[in-house]
This record gives sequence, structure tokens and C-alpha cells, in this order.
Amino acid sequence: GRALTWCLSRLSDAVLAEAGSSAPPYKGVEADGKGASSSSAKKGKRGKRAAAPTPPSSFSGFVELRDSVGRATSSKEAGFIWQILAAFVVTVLYVMGWGFVWHSWRVARALAEPSIVRMGTTSNGETILVDDYREAYWWLRDETPRDSRVMAWWDYGYQINGIAERTTLADGNTWNHEHIALLGKVLTGPLDESYEILRHLADYVLVWTGGGGDDLAKSPHLARIANSVYRDHCPDDPLCREFRTEKNGLPSPMMKRSLLYNLHSHKLHPLAQVDETKFREVFQSKYGKVRIFEILGTSRESKEWVADPANQLCDVPGSWYCPGQYPPALREVLARKRDFAQLEDFNRGEGADEEYQKRYFEGMGLSSPKKKGSVGGGGGGGPS
Repeated sequence: GRALTWCLSRLSDAVLAEAGSSAPPYKGVEADGKGASSSSAKKGKRGKRAAAPTPPSSFSGFVELRDSVGRATSSKEAGFIWQILAAFVVTVLYVMGWGFVWHSWRVARALAEPSIVRMGTTSNGETILVDDYREAYWWLRDETPRDSRVMAWWDYGYQINGIAERTTLADGNTWNHEHIALLGKVLTGPLDESYEILRHLADYVLVWTGGGGDDLAKSPHLARIANSVYRDHCPDDPLCREFRTEKNGLPSPMMKRSLLYNLHSHKLHPLAQVDETKFREVFQSKYGKVRIFEILGTSRESKEWVADPANQLCDVPGSWYCPGQYPPALREVLARKRDFAQLEDFNRGEGADEEYQKRYFEGMGLSSPKKKGSVGGGGGGGPS
């Protein structure tokens, strides 16, 4: 209001009248406009004669508005209104500022909590400390031989290696997609078939079994990753639709046969059955979020072959960089894999993967990208 008053106060009546004389006529002021033009013409002819009184112009309303605003802002009532308005603005800013501070403290507390030790709430509202993951890793550290190998989905590899101090088959830095796909194949493959692979790779299996983000919840994605390299895992089905949870909450036949489902739901669901001559449950956390199984009948020959330095592929003699190899017992399984290539690999030409990729993206409701390559990985499922 004050800014408008100031702007209008800079305009003198003479300026407004002169501006009004050149303004085009509008409806009710058409006659006034003509009068202004006529007066200007006569004024030019008479030269130095006395100026005629300024006729009403199109800006007369602005002049009146200027005067009324000036009178209003100088009254005591206007001062009171300004005080109320200022108090309102200050209150709003204070509430917004306090809300920001409160939100910042909550976010800081949430981010400061260790990701493996969390606060939880029971069904009766009791606040509890969920320490299942650390408890499981410390059990591995304290109760298993130091040369033990732990099979788990690659998301937990860093924690197993860093906290449990045990060898893990994969972690978040595993860029070998074929290896990630092999883990997916083992976890989502038939129980007995997976056991025959697993006994040559690991001594223990660790599975997350509680909460919305446990291994069973993400298992359909694991199956798709496996199929991106082992195309016989879900034949003629890039999305592995046969590996799913049915609408009634029960597993599909393919999921029911899988290693992951049977270990996850062992003794919890009548459909889950584990051959106790092959797997023995050795640990279950307090709130059931982690279960660990020992693999019985592991191949000592394969374990010794992998550990032999002569079977490691060092880049130069005496180097610290010496990638290992799979044991010979898995050659038949590995022969069925199809090497993965990133979608961003411009060096790949067109081939059989083009149709597979197209069907995958169409099944996901997406348009197939122009770049060639196989499908899989990314988003917690494989390196991208």
C-alpha cells in the first residue's frame, strides 16, 4: 500500500492531465478525451494566453486513489492494521522455522543410527532395540572357523566381511555380473540342484527372514538376474513370472521349490521342507530377522582347490591382485551361462540378446532402449 502511495505521489496533476490528453478514449470517458484534445489544440493557437483549467482525464481515478490511500495510511487504524499484519508474518515465519528445526533433528537422529541396529515398536506399542543383524554377524565371528565361507545375497557382503570377519561370496563391490547371477540362480533355483552347486562354494548360508525388505520379498528380482545369464532358469520368460507369490499369499510352484523359500520358511510354514542331511539350522536371531544354516557335506576337494595359490590368476607373479577361479566341479553349470554385457556397451553388435532385451522391457511396460546388451542388474540386484 505504501509503495503504491509513493509511486502515485510522484505524479503531479499536470503530468496526469497531460498523459490523459494523449490517451485513447474509452466508453464513458470518450467525451472527456475529445474535450482534452480540443483544449490542447486551442492552447496551441493562442500561444501565450492563460492556460485553461485542466479537464477531467482518464487518470482522474488514479489521483483520487492516491489521495485516499495516503489518508488511510496516515490514520491510527492503518497503523494498527500494519501491526497485526507484521505480527502475523512473524508468527508464520517462526512456525515454519521451528518446523524446519524439528524435522532436521528427526532426520539427523534417523541417519545417525547404525543401519544394522535399529529402534522398533512391538504390536503393543513397546519400543525395542532390534539388534538381530549385529547379533548374527557376531555369532559367525565367534562360532565358526576362520576359513569359513558364507553364502548370502550380495547386499550384506560388506557387513559379513567387516563385522563377522568371514569370507563372503560377494559384496557391494562385486562387478562380475555373471557371479551375481550365479548367486541368484542358487538362491532361487530348486533346493537339491542349488545344494549341489553350493556345497562347492560355501560352508554357511545366511538369509534375511524378517521385515518387508527380507530376501524372500526381493527374490523375484533375484530370479530375473539369474535368468539374464542362465537363460534356462526361466525358459522363454525374461521376467521370470513363474517365480512369484500368489494372490493368496502362497508361493508359486517355482518359488516353493527354491532354496531361498525353504530356508526362509523352514519350520514356519508347512510347505517349506529342508533336507536336514544337507542343511542344518545353527542360528536364528532374537526377532527372527536372520537365520543361518550350515551346509552339510561340503566338498573338501573344491575348497582346497580354490585356496591353492597355484589356481589363482595373478596379473603378475607375486602380485596382490590374484582373482580366484571356480572349482572344476562347477564347469558343467558354468558352461550354460551367457556372458552379460552392459546396455551402455556400444561395442556390442546386434545379436540374440536384442529380442530378449525387447521382450524384457515390453514386459516391464517400458520402451526398449536403442543400445544393445543383455538385461539384468542395477538397483540392488547387480552392478550397473
